[in-house]
This record gives sequence, structure tokens and C-alpha cells, in this order.
Amino acid sequence: MSRPTVADLTGDHVIAQLARKHWLTKSSPKVLPETVKELWEAVEADTTPPFALLLLEQLQTLERFLWPGYGQESSNQHVLLLALLVNVKRTEQLPVWSLFAERPDHFSTFYRRITHLSLDQSLSTPIRTQLLVFLVGAFQSLDSGIVRRECAPLVSVGIWHHLHSERSREHILANSVQGQKAWRAAGKKYENADASGQARLRFERSWLYTLALDFLDKLYDVDGAAERRQENMLYCERFMELLCDLESQLPTRRYVNTLLRDLNILSAIKLSPLYQDADDIALLRDMTQLLQHYMYFPIDDQTGKELSQQEYEDAHNARIARLQNVALKLHPETLKILVLANYGSLSQKGELLGHLQALNEEQFVELCGELLLRTSYPEKSLVLQDRQFFNEVLASLIEQHALYTETVRSTAILPTENTLYELSSLRAGGYDGSRPLAIPKLNLQYLTLGDFLWRSFTLYRSEAFFEIRKHVQDVIKKLQPRLQGTNTRLEGLSKMAIPIGKPAVTQTQPAKVGEDVLGEVQVEVSLDVSRLQPGLRREWEGLRPDDVVYLIAVQPTETEKRLTNGTSFQSPAEKAGIKALRCAEVVSVLDEQGRILRHDRNSRNDDFDRPRQRRLLLRLDATAYQLDKERAEAGKGDVLDSINLVVRRTARENNWKPILESIKQLTLSNDRPVPAWLRDVFLGYGDPSSASYKRLPSRLKSVDYRDTLLDWQHLIETMSGKTVEPDPGADASFPPPYVLEAVTDQSQAPPPRTSKKRRRDQPDGPEPAQVIESVRVSTYTPPNPGPYPTDAPKLNTVRFTPSQVDAITSGTQPGLTVIVGPPGTGKTDVATQIISNIYHNHPQQRTLLIAHSNQALNQLFQKIVALDIDERHLLRLGHGEEELSGDVSFSKAGRVDSFLERGSEYLADVQRLAASIGAPGAHGNSCETAEYFDQVYIRPRFKQYWNEVNATQADPASTFPFLPFFADAPQPLFPPNASRDQHLDIARGCETHIRKVLDELAEIRPFELLRHQRDKSNYLLVKEARIIAMTSTHAAMRRREIANLGFRYDNVVMEESAQVTETESFVPFVMQDLARSADPTTSSKNKKEKPGEEAGGLQRIILIGDHLQNSPIIPHAAFRTYAHLDQSLFLRLIRLGVPSITLSAQGRSRPSLAELYRWRYPSLTNLPFTSSNPEFVCANAGLKYEYQFIDVPDYKGQGETEPSPHFFQNLGEAEYAVALFQFMRLLGYPAERISILTAYAGQRALVRDVLLHRCKGNRLFGMPGWVGTVDKYQGMENDYVILSLVRTKGVGYLRDLRRLTVALSRARLGLYVLGRREVFEGSLEMGEALGGLLARSGKLEVVAGEMFPATRGVADEVQGTVMEGVEHLGQYVYEMTQAKVKALKEGGGSLPPAAIESAHHDDQDEEEEEEEGGMDRLDEADQEDVVG
Repeated sequence: MSRPTVADLTGDHVIAQLARKHWLTKSSPKVLPETVKELWEAVEADTTPPFALLLLEQLQTLERFLWPGYGQESSNQHVLLLALLVNVKRTEQLPVWSLFAERPDHFSTFYRRITHLSLDQSLSTPIRTQLLVFLVGAFQSLDSGIVRRECAPLVSVGIWHHLHSERSREHILANSVQGQKAWRAAGKKYENADASGQARLRFERSWLYTLALDFLDKLYDVDGAAERRQENMLYCERFMELLCDLESQLPTRRYVNTLLRDLNILSAIKLSPLYQDADDIALLRDMTQLLQHYMYFPIDDQTGKELSQQEYEDAHNARIARLQNVALKLHPETLKILVLANYGSLSQKGELLGHLQALNEEQFVELCGELLLRTSYPEKSLVLQDRQFFNEVLASLIEQHALYTETVRSTAILPTENTLYELSSLRAGGYDGSRPLAIPKLNLQYLTLGDFLWRSFTLYRSEAFFEIRKHVQDVIKKLQPRLQGTNTRLEGLSKMAIPIGKPAVTQTQPAKVGEDVLGEVQVEVSLDVSRLQPGLRREWEGLRPDDVVYLIAVQPTETEKRLTNGTSFQSPAEKAGIKALRCAEVVSVLDEQGRILRHDRNSRNDDFDRPRQRRLLLRLDATAYQLDKERAEAGKGDVLDSINLVVRRTARENNWKPILESIKQLTLSNDRPVPAWLRDVFLGYGDPSSASYKRLPSRLKSVDYRDTLLDWQHLIETMSGKTVEPDPGADASFPPPYVLEAVTDQSQAPPPRTSKKRRRDQPDGPEPAQVIESVRVSTYTPPNPGPYPTDAPKLNTVRFTPSQVDAITSGTQPGLTVIVGPPGTGKTDVATQIISNIYHNHPQQRTLLIAHSNQALNQLFQKIVALDIDERHLLRLGHGEEELSGDVSFSKAGRVDSFLERGSEYLADVQRLAASIGAPGAHGNSCETAEYFDQVYIRPRFKQYWNEVNATQADPASTFPFLPFFADAPQPLFPPNASRDQHLDIARGCETHIRKVLDELAEIRPFELLRHQRDKSNYLLVKEARIIAMTSTHAAMRRREIANLGFRYDNVVMEESAQVTETESFVPFVMQDLARSADPTTSSKNKKEKPGEEAGGLQRIILIGDHLQNSPIIPHAAFRTYAHLDQSLFLRLIRLGVPSITLSAQGRSRPSLAELYRWRYPSLTNLPFTSSNPEFVCANAGLKYEYQFIDVPDYKGQGETEPSPHFFQNLGEAEYAVALFQFMRLLGYPAERISILTAYAGQRALVRDVLLHRCKGNRLFGMPGWVGTVDKYQGMENDYVILSLVRTKGVGYLRDLRRLTVALSRARLGLYVLGRREVFEGSLEMGEALGGLLARSGKLEVVAGEMFPATRGVADEVQGTVMEGVEHLGQYVYEMTQAKVKALKEGGGSLPPAAIESAHHDDQDEEEEEEEGGMDRLDEADQEDVVG
């Protein structure tokens, strides 16, 4: 698809000339009909669509010209251009509906004209198809108020006026109380309307019905040329997309499904000439299957209740019984056998129609009429109403339709060559937006949890198969298979594949009871590893159990040609060189002697004595194997005989199978443990605020804030807008800890009532009156933790802002908390404080900590460790634990070892305690003896001591029985000048210390008794850990395994939740099997539940993220833009209007840098220290500005290049970025404090190449702290950022403002953006976003005579030297380098600080070859490597 470039925007194209003449001017544009007509003619004359529309969109035609000039008198061409540009903006994933928000009345007339034009037969079919695209977009955007108000009447109960008979409508209304109320209300509304209002209501009632009849006419239109049939096909596909969207959301489905069933829409589609005879009907048929899935989904359309399998079958049986009753009434003799037949036989279409053959057509139509089926259409309708049609209509009513769960159960998870190359999958691979896809979408709302899981399973499977197909094709392309005689020869190489011989079947297990497929099939594959490099061989040896590998029969494409009617035919798989593909899971990797390889052995010893062979023991896809055996027995050849290649994928890419199994298992499950308070909010129905703590009956009346609030002034600051009432028993102000009690109980406040006669501009009723909340504050004296310094609790030192305290308050309370954290606003600090408060306020509850990336999880975990949370209650699952800094391991094995190690230390303390009181025996031998010692010696002594002290007023210090044990504590243990109360407090602290030792030993005792490491690890997870951290991917992979252990938890905290796909966000909510996790010690009989609190279920869900930054990364456009697989639960909840708390003060960047992205966060403020700390106040040494957009012209005659598709590079910007980095290094900037970011992976590779050539190994420069893409850098920051935008012909994907927000918000002290000014200045979105940067000079200005760190103030005026371009800067750096080297040789200078090798890098950097490290001395080569 051709896209406009800067030359097109500024050139002689007729649209560009019109733009410069009419609306890209300083004066207000005047919209003339002649100008609109010229634009329309330019669009119609476009020979390479949608080039002209893209050009119009980039020239801001909608925003600056068409919409400001729209009025009721505007022409149809004006309206159509608006609709077409809306479609383009949606395709480009740009915001649309907000452009119309300021003129809602005009939007209403515009939308109404669109609906009228969609029925206008005088318009061409392609134009009407585009109007359907507009309507599809509107019905997908019901979160927009102006759109929702226009869409809702078109699918309201009024459309039931077009049901085929009054009797049918009365029958439907009789079964729905909600429908009856809506019908009466619609009738009153019509009666009370004036003439124009009634006309509008009549149109709204008939719009969908008329559109559906027109759709059917196009299906049955057999007269016309091939071009007309193709246009009709495209129109019908889009209309079916609209129907699928309407059916897939309850508010639009509620009345639409009844109308579509009344129209017999599915039967009419299946019997239409277009469906049966057209050339390209595969998509239409797939769309029909998708529509049928939604129309027969097991749900009550009025209430939204999902029907169980029994309820679904009962409804089906009721329809059969009704048929039998009607048959008995009308034709008792003719249909006697049908009347007596069983339900099972009548559920089969063939059986059913066989019974009805005896009826003539008139009798058959009468029967259908008695069953309340439509038997006639308008006179002009082209629908062919013959016996075949009525057979199909009746059969569709009576026959059994498979439930979606049955479809999922029978769907294979492991791919073969057939499933990888299904036509629907290939269609998604070539998606360009011109046609819809027959795949479900992730919408704003879902029908049921089962519907959401079915969509997730279908989409995730399709995306996984797409990635597998792409990987396999890339590998085969690298291998370059060629035919050599009858054999296949591989002339290329790929580190992800090894040629093999025929896999040998070693074991087969019979099918399990009730199943038809073999239980297990094991095969053995020999790998020739003699020619592999040691590192590559170890990768193959590192295959772990359950890893999936791909056994492929590779055959060059020219060898497989079969003639069919004189033409060559090859399947899509065969065209890719794949004759067969089978999946297998690794059981073990064996050496040459057949022994299992150990992953932890020292493999360096065999680098010189290379092994020749490794063997893979694999678990083959049993279903595919059984089909292959049947094929072989039929004489069609054995697939295993042709297998000649084994392919692997990296572990990061190859985790799809366990995730897919988790989703499938949840889809098939009847019990999905989603708390009741969350269910409706998750599905998108009801009151969006119903899950917030203020609306829940389980709201905590008082909460101990412990160290959240640092002092009384801090308390007052954060309680702004609330009435603070100090405890009457305390002073007017007192120090923390604070216990806050809500005096006003808002949970009992009635919800706002919705007006029955609500106005269209007030869809949600009147605003509720604001209630001023009162808070009673009390305090307490924390118990003495013990006499040792290590006993003192770790306290929070962060002075939280009011918005942060609001977030912490909400997170500590039960219910759903959504926290929006703009860049630098302390999301991680808020999350850790919430976790700490839950940990201390609810000691029996367990918290699941989830993040998208290991890096974010580790950052959060490190802050948790720094708080007053016992290490023994922390557990980190997954492979990212090794990246945690520190000596303590939080993995399962590390925690078990820590328990045992701590147990040894405590047992030594017990033995010392026994010696101090003269207790004979080896009490410190084991946890069991320690427990005996506690019961016999310690508890009685403390009881005696406290009785004596309390009864006789004895001196607590002199009578304390454990003074010798505390001889190593700070002395004196009991200060002589202290009061008796202080002595008592010290004694209590000593008891607390001893009790802690003995209680922990009691908890460690199970680890002594359990023999196997796995049992110890599982016990740790299920019983001991109270804060369990893992990535969202790990949770999805291990969901079943963890749930089967009886794992139970009460809270979920999800960091980075705006970057987590909706499916992976949902899985952590359902990781516990409540039946298995029932614990008698915590059951409802033994645990007091608060009102509304669910025993054993989730109490809190805290989602933390920023939907204005990057969304989940989905590489392929079909799944990202069409199916919305990149939708996060966080964003959807925000769109639904769920209450959220936005953190409002940033402390990352200088205020001037924060101003660059304040347009995205209007309420963002700066913390005071950003205006006072020296690092924020001082300028950047050697640079005039702390931020600058640097205009980089063509370098060596080139701007952007594209060596391969989507692999954009810009050599000029790469050289400029490296030269600027070198300049900063020569001034003394630490390398690790500089990051180089790029917008594209291709540019990252180019920048790294330049850095490796000029900087790595050179002590003057070294490597930056990070080189990578913007997408990979979200969640991170650095002091100085150099950003390369790359593109010079068009803005590219940075028009997605979420990415630009990330790019602009990573720098703390300095941001230098490299780009082509005219490209980004000409874009509406980018021009506004980059306004602050573009306001300054486009040429870098350097300041001579400064070294890092600078003493100059950031606001001080200074004279700068302008760098005219990359060559100028390169020469400047070269001269600086020569001077630096000369000074060093003469002993008059010092090297800049050595670059610290950063732990952070882009994933693909791991594939680089190792190079030698730094040099011990400087030589002439250091000067020559500065700039080429």
C-alpha cells in the first residue's frame, strides 16, 4: 500500500494544493461546496487507494476543514468524506470520536445522515461498504457518550415492530418481564413525541430491518457482471462483520438476536447463490460460522445469564416438544412417527426432514407458521422461498447446535501442516484492512466469562500458530532445501534446526478410559552434534522437559506437483517446502550412551572432546500419530518415514502450549472462581463503580496505616477535602502510627437512581450529591519488637502525596482498585506500601504479585524487601529471580534453604537459651525438641514471671529469668534510670524476641519432616509464603499446576497491568481451586467473615499501570488492529468508566522535561525537590539546552532506508547519536547514565554497529548504559536520553501517541531528539506533542569550556556554538579527542570514568559475538575510531 511522503504533503498533488489554499492557512477556512466537490473527485480518481484518503488525513482535512465546516446543509459528498476519513483514522489507530465531542448536536445530525445514506440504493456498493465500516467502528466504540447515544436507538426494542407477526412478538414478550417493560416504555415514548420525533423513531425502528433485507437481496442477486458480484461479496462480508459485532455484546444483542432469528438470516445466507456459487466464498462461509456461533450462544438475551448445558438442552427439548405438539394438532396421522420419535433422533437434521417429507409445501409452510417461524418476506425481496428454504428454516430451529465448549474440547492445541496453513490463518497473515476476518474480537463488553475465554482461546491459538508458521518458514528458507535425486539436500544453515533420520517409535500407551486417542506415544530422534559449536550444542542440550519441538518433512517445492485437470496443484504448506509437520514434547535429552544429560554439569570439559551424538526422547502428538497410522494402513504412506528435520524455538517464544492449555481448561471449566463483586464489572455491565471499596458491604471501617503517614502534618495534607477528627482521648495532634476510621459510611448510601424519562444527553441520570467524608484518627504504642537492633522494624521514609495516599487507602480496602501512574509518579512505591499494609493488617491473607516483565517484578520485589516484611514470607517464582540483586535467594529452592539455614541458627539460640536457664538436655537438636522445650520450660517461666510481676509489683528487671540469654544485647538491658513501665515494655520485647525464635522453629518443622525437595517447595508455596511474585506469563503457564496444589490467595496486585494482555490479566484471578484449597483452619466455620466477604475467594484486586503509555505488544496487524488482542484489561476498565485514581505528582524529571509530556497528563505536577535538588537545578555540561529537537538532514544523500520490510534505518541519525554520546563522554558524563533509544529495531542494530566500531573497547568512550527500542524501555529511566526518530518520509508508527509518551518521559536531566523536523512538524498529533521541543532551535548548540558536572544553572543564559550537521559535530568530537589524547600523553588530563557494563540490554543483543574488553593504554587507534 502506497503511503504519502513529505514530498507528497508539500508537492503538487491536487489535494495538497487545495489544503494549502483553503485550510493550511492562518485564517479561518471557509468550506465551499466546490472545494468539497474537488476533494471528492480527487478521491474518486485515486488509482492506488487509499493513497488519496491517507493524504487527506495527514493534511488534517477532517480536523481543520471538513468538520469545522459541517452543517445541516452540507452535501452528501461532505458527509461521505467525513465518514471515509473516520475510517482511515481508525485504521491508523488514531483517536477519532473526541474530535466530534465539542459539537454533539452536529454529530447527531451527521450520524443520522450516515444511517440514511447506508440505505440509499443510489449510492455505489463500494461507498455503502465504506459506510458499513464506519458503522462497525461506531458500534465498537460504545464507551464514547456521543456515539452511544446515536447507536442505542438503532438496536432498541423498537426493532421488534418488524417481527413477522403480532403473535410471535407477544409470545416473546410473554417470556420476558424486562422486554415487556421496555416495549411499553418505547410505546409511550412514541405516543408522546411530535411528528418529527415520531418520524425519527420510525426510521430507527426500521433501519436494521431494512439494511438486513438489502443484505439478503445482494446475496440473492444473480444478475450482473463479475465486478458487481465481487462488490456485493465485499458488502456482504462487512455487513456480517456488523452483525457479529452486534451479537457479541449484550446491550446490542438483546433485541437484535430476536430480529435476526425472525428473519431466518442464517438459513437465507446458506441457501443464497452468492454463498454457494461465488468464486471467493471461503471468507463469507467462515463469517457465517462465526455469526451462527454468536446467534446460538448459550445465554439469556434479556438477563445476560449464561445457560448451563442442562438449561441449554432443556430449551432445545422444549422446542422439539412444541414441534411434536403442533404436528399432533395439524397432522396427527401423517406425522404420527414424528410425534412418537425421541428427542435425540429429531435433533438430527436428516432424521427430522425425513419425517416431514410426507407434507406438501403448503402443509409445510403451515407447520412453520404454527411454530412462529417467518414464512413470507416483502414482495420485492429476492429471497427464494421454496421447499428447500423452509426445510433449512425448520431444521435450524430444531436441530442440535454444538456448544462452544464442545468445539473447544475438540480443537487441537498442537499444530500440524494442515492447521498451520488453514485458509483462515493465511487470510489473517495477509490482512491489510480491506476485508474483515472471520475471527472473534476482544470488545468493550463480553457476553459471559465463557464467551471471553472462548475468544481468548481462539485468538491466542491463531496468533501462536501464525508465529510458529513464520518461524518454520524462516528456518526452511535459511536451510535452502534442494532436490538431489530422490533425496532432499539442505544447502544452508540454521542454528534452530538439525537434519535427522526417521524418528523411532519407542513406546505407545493405550487410550484412557472414555477416550479414543492413544494415551502417549514416545519417539526417539538422533541428533548429529559433531559439527556444532560448543555454545550452540549446549543450546540443544538445554532443551527441557515439556519443551515443544517440531518434526518436519522438508521437500523442495518443485518435487511435489500433482496434475489436476491439466494444472499443477500444491497446498500452501507444500509451497512453503513443508510436506508434513508434527509437534513433540521433550521428555529428556540423552547422551551417546543413552543417559539423561544433566543441565548443571560442567560442559566446558567436552569443548575439546566433542560428542558426536545426542538423542531426544520425545512425546509425539498422539492425535496426529493415530491419524497418520490410519493413513498408513490405507496405503497412503507413513508420515514418520518422511520426517527429516527437527526445529526448535527459543524458550521465550515457545511458551505458547502451557498458556493455551490453561485457557482451554478454564474455558471448559464449570467453576471459574471469579468473585461475585467483580463479575459484572469484568464483563462490562452494570454500575462500573460497584466493585470499588466505597460501594462494597465488606469495606473496612478502620485501617492501621502504620508507617504510611510520617507525621501529623503529613496526615492533614493527605486528607484534604475530608473532616479529620482526632481521637477524643488523645492530644490535638500526635505522632504515628495512625489508625483511620471512616465515620461516614458511604457503602450504605443508596446508588444514584436512573430517571425513567431520562434525556438523551443525560444517559446515566442525575449526579449524586457529594458526601463529605469524616475520618476519626487514633493512635497506639507499637509493641516492643525486642532488644536487638535487628529487631527494629524497617519504616517507610517516602512522603506520599495525597493522590498516592488515596491509592494506598483504596488498595488496602477490599474490592477493585485501578491506579493510573503517569511517568515518574511513584507507582512502585505505592504498590509496595499497599502490600505492606495488607501484610500487617491481615496477617492471614496471602497476596499474589504479578507484573508483565521480570525487570518490573524485580524492582517491586527489591522495594518490598526493604520494608518491614519478613523474608520468610516472600517467594519469587519463575526464571527472573536470578536477576534480583543481593545475597538472598527468593526462589523456591532458595527459600527452602533459607528456612533450613535459619532453623540451624535458631536451634543454636535455643540451646544457648536452655543453657542460660539451666535446662538440661539437647533442646537445640531439632525443631521438635525446641517445641518440647518451649512447652515445658519457656511458657511456664514467662507465665510465672508475669504473674509475679503483676501480682506483687516486683521489680521487672531483677526478677527477669532470661537475663543471661540477652547478655549479647545492647547493655544495660534494663537501664537503671528507666521507669517500671519502661522495664515492663523491655521485658515484653524480650518475650517477643524469644517467641519469634520458637514460633519460627515451629513453622520450620515441616521442612525437617518432608524428605523430597519438591514436597518442601510445594509446602512453602501453599502454606508458608504470604507474598508470591511471578510474571503474568508464568502465571498463565503454570496455572493448572499451581491450582492443583491447593494454592489459595486473597489479593492480587498487578504492576504494569496496561502492558498485560486481557487474557494474561484474567488468569491470575482464577489460579486457585476453591474446592482444593479449602483449609479447615481457615474455613468459614473457624474464620469470621465480614459482611459481603467471600470465604476463600479474592478480596482485593489492585491494577497499576498507565493506559496512555505502551499497550501489550502484538506483532501482527490482524490480531492487533482487527481482533484488538493488544487490549489490556486495565484500558478496558478505564474505557468502561471504572473509578480510577491518578497519581498526580512526578519526581523523575526536571520540571522543564516533564512539561514536554504534560499535554498527555494535564493534572501532572512536580514534587518540590525537582526544583531544589542540585542535579535538577544545574545545567547539562557542554550543552546549551537541557532538551532539544535536533534536525538531522540527509547524510551522504540519504535519509531513512528500509533494507528489509519494516526494518527502518537512518545512518545520519545513527552517526549523530554516537557522536553526541562521544561528546558527552569526553566531557566526563558517566556512560551508564546515558541511554540511546530508537523508534525501530533496524535503527537499534545500526546504532550498535556504529558504537561497536567507534566506542567499544575504547577507554575514552565505552558503551552507553542502554541501546534499544522505545518499546523495550518502558518502565525504565536514565539521566540522559538520546532519541532517534529515524523516519524522514513519514511519521510512521510514532503517530501512536502512547509510544511517543514513553519516548519523551524516560529522561531525568537531558533529552536530545534526533529527527526530520518538517516530517513531525507537519503531523497534527506530533506537532502538538512535540510543541515544546520544536519551539527551540533545530541545531545542537554546545558550550565550550565546561566539564561534567556543570555549575551553571539550567536557566542561565550562555553563548553556544552551533553544530551545523553530523559532519560538523563529528569533526568537533574528533578534534576534542585529539586534544584529550595529547593531554593524556603529556600527563595533563584524566580519563573519563570507565563505562560500567550495564545489566540492561535489548533481548536481541544476546546474539552478538563476544569481543575483547577494554584496552590498558591509549594509542593512535583511539583517535581514528571517533568519527568516520
